[in-house]
Amino acid sequence: MTDHVTVQIDAGVMTLTLARPEKKNALSNAMYGVLADSLEAAEKDPTIRVVVFQGDGDSFTAGNDLQDFAAQATGAFSGERHVTRFLKALANATRPLVAAVQGQAVGVGTTMLLHCDLVFVSPDARLTTPFVNLALVPEAASSWLLPARVGHARAYAMFALGEAVDGATAVAWGLANALVEQGDLRARARAAADQLAKRPLGALTVTKRLMRDAEKIAQLMDTEGAEFAARLQTAEAREAFMAFAERRAPDFSKAG
Repeated sequence: MTDHVTVQIDAGVMTLTLARPEKKNALSNAMYGVLADSLEAAEKDPTIRVVVFQGDGDSFTAGNDLQDFAAQATGAFSGERHVTRFLKALANATRPLVAAVQGQAVGVGTTMLLHCDLVFVSPDARLTTPFVNLALVPEAASSWLLPARVGHARAYAMFALGEAVDGATAVAWGLANALVEQGDLRARARAAADQLAKRPLGALTVTKRLMRDAEKIAQLMDTEGAEFAARLQTAEAREAFMAFAERRAPDFSKAG
């Protein structure tokens, strides 16, 4: 295990496991670095034909580690933000991406699924994108990809109200392929990955390229990223993170 992410490669399948269950697999900057490195390595390795994402414990991921966010909001963070590399790696991935999702899938835990080609969810999955709750804006090109997938009204409710989508609804809305009992979830995702690994990689690569506008996605990520970074410096964001640390409801009227 490296920085709470395990990387396993077997029979053409790279499995990336978020292994920080005591924190609901909240993603730190270091974890983003491992995920980005792994996706970039997969693109260069012809023996890796499929990538699977999964999480240990009762959640897929609680999203970004809010301590990292708070550090950025207060100016205490310095160095490269590896989340940007991870998101760009998702945008530019040519390998099929498969996800096994149980429990919480918060923020990037949901938006990254929009870049996956096959998604399997358990009945207890709860997909949420509560960016506005934190005085932030959508990322990972989700401001385009989510409405395109589920419609404006549903996407807006997820973004602006932070409404959760359960596993069955995720399947009904087209955010996931199938509902799978948690005990069978990883096996189902792996079986799908094994099937893909046996398909002609060239044909899969071209099919994915035809189905996605990778250049537009990457450009939108840049636009969202700039807005996101600017929002982190606002009084609204400081109030949101202070309220979280103090375990109270935020009062955005204080932020003007």
